[in-house]
Amino acid sequence: MRVSEFDFELPEELIALRPARPRDAARMLVIGPEEGARGDRGVRDLPDILKPGDVLVFNDTKVIPARLFGTRRRGEAEARIEVMLHMRAGAAEWCAFLRPAKKVDTGETIDFSGGFSAEVTDKAEGGETGLRFSLSGPALDAAIAAAGEMPLPPYIARKRAADESDEADYQTMYAAEPGAVAAPTAGLHFTPELLAAIEARGVSTVRLTLHVGAGTFLPVTAENTEDHKMHAEWGEVTAAEAEAINEARARGGRIVAVGTTSLRLLESAADEQGVLHPFADETRIFITPGYRFRATDILMTNFHLPKSTLFMLVSALRSTDEMKRAYAHAVASRYRFYSYGDACLIYGSKR
Repeated sequence: MRVSEFDFELPEELIALRPARPRDAARMLVIGPEEGARGDRGVRDLPDILKPGDVLVFNDTKVIPARLFGTRRRGEAEARIEVMLHMRAGAAEWCAFLRPAKKVDTGETIDFSGGFSAEVTDKAEGGETGLRFSLSGPALDAAIAAAGEMPLPPYIARKRAADESDEADYQTMYAAEPGAVAAPTAGLHFTPELLAAIEARGVSTVRLTLHVGAGTFLPVTAENTEDHKMHAEWGEVTAAEAEAINEARARGGRIVAVGTTSLRLLESAADEQGVLHPFADETRIFITPGYRFRATDILMTNFHLPKSTLFMLVSALRSTDEMKRAYAHAVASRYRFYSYGDACLIYGSKR
């Protein structure tokens, strides 16, 4: 499919720069289950919309302060380099995106505040760069935590700097496993009170882990979807988590993925029959219209960028035309877009 088919108009003022307060006060557009059906609701309506026996699947990854600023020295010449960590590759190794990437060659070193550095080990097609740090393991984690800043999405970072409130705002309440460089933003809407109401409704919860990479923010530059290369992200589904989800579905419960990251991990771990299996690996799954969903019945997600892989994913759940109409309704109704914005609840068009 042509990437241009997934374009739509979005007024700049609808891009949310701060989250709703409290978190669960956000609006929520319900799309489906029948074709063309839409409803303007709120995130707090989830307990009424979900049914006893359903299972909410969360991504419990924790965002690390993955944006670093360092200096590359070449003789007396210096260049300031921004490093956006992407995916851990070892105790001392990370894959990253550099800016400006052309200022650094393989074999050169970038120095960071706090007395640590990283050698550029390779530069791959698509802008991904391999880094080997002078520290490793917990010592490297501590150095990154001290020197780094919260990696706000580019469409927010272009308008304001990250600040102290983002340290809490850009983290889900159930974040537990450090390693993400972007938040699973659908989960930002949940509060202890909302979760308690959902559980009182008879809806269970399962927490998986997918460490979201910086590739989620990269624009799709190819003209056709089949030419786009997805960057890998590491995820894990344990045997106990897979069993809990399989049992819920066997009892007739619906699998509700909280966020596209949860959905992508579910689909990566499911077989052709929709049965989940333990999974601990990288995934590059790229979901576009025509994909047959194996393990996901409903998706809760935020509103996504035009021509992005995530808008392609939600178009696969319904249809591109229906999602464009839904997004046009959201624009006309002044929903707030992107990471700090409002939510959608999207029913899959078929089981």
